[in-house]
Amino acid sequence: MSELRLDGISLSYDRGRAQRGPCVLDNVTLSVGANEFVAVLGQSGSGKTSLLNIAAGFIAPSAGRVTIDGVAQAGPGAGRAVVFQDDALFAWLNARDNVALPLRLRGLDVKERRQRADALLAQVGLEGQGGKAIWTLSGGMRQRVGIARALASEPRFLLMDEPLGALDAMTRERMQELLLRAWRTSRAGALLITHSVEEALFVATRVIVLAPHPGRIVESLDVDFGARFLDGEAARAIKSDPAFIAIRERLIDAIHETELRVAS
Repeated sequence: MSELRLDGISLSYDRGRAQRGPCVLDNVTLSVGANEFVAVLGQSGSGKTSLLNIAAGFIAPSAGRVTIDGVAQAGPGAGRAVVFQDDALFAWLNARDNVALPLRLRGLDVKERRQRADALLAQVGLEGQGGKAIWTLSGGMRQRVGIARALASEPRFLLMDEPLGALDAMTRERMQELLLRAWRTSRAGALLITHSVEEALFVATRVIVLAPHPGRIVESLDVDFGARFLDGEAARAIKSDPAFIAIRERLIDAIHETELRVAS
């Protein structure tokens, strides 16, 4: 089984003249396996986005290393696709051509690119919408296009930084369900950064809590609520389950406790 591993990751930003700034992440070890969905929670300042940027290869850690199946990764690579909070789509391309861009870079012909892009758009609930201009799409639809584009490269790992954070509550809930279905179909390992405890619990197979200043793991919890949804249980029933509520409160307490310790 393929594995993305962050091993002993620490990060400090230099201030110039050989001066080392505050420690952002401290000795974080985290793995994401194929078919795993890992969600990372933590208050602002816990280094969540920095952790994802290191996993993606956008920035290098001050200590530690990133590996895929034991092979060190020195920068971005085709095996990892990233979805940002800002959809980062190209306004001059329609939805289909945005999704097809990774396929074009791989040298696929026009017909195959179109077929695969349309299939991916259908997978994220946008069947028949490929010809639409990006600027005509709602925020939720744009994020669906962004997810489809990330999946077009057939990554082994899908890395997501608050991809649903800017959406209204109802759209966000629908997108959580869509994201789960797309993840299951892709068979990729997923790493999600989110501020929503409920979202993390609903989509993840494992939830990680980072404490801030410096960022470090203080909680790791395996959960199965997303699997229950994919097996046919209603989302509302899952989120009102006493077990779901109890774990949600436990995670909220863990985040608040770290906040109080830092403040004191």
